[in-house]
Amino acid sequence: MLQAIGILIGILIVLVGVIMIYDARIITKRFFGFGDQNDASSGLKILGFIITIVGGLIIYFLK
Repeated sequence: MLQAIGILIGILIVLVGVIMIYDARIITKRFFGFGDQNDASSGLKILGFIITIVGGLIIYFLK
């Protein structure tokens, strides 16, 4: 049961990471000015990629 909960948490972490990668430009339009959008978008994509890897590793090691 604990393993299934851990895998579910890993799947949710991967989902958040993929959403951050896909919607980085939309998210930065809301929070940053025009000059900062490119840097912030790149930063969010990198952060989303790292979060996706962490979630994938959680799933991999709990299986």
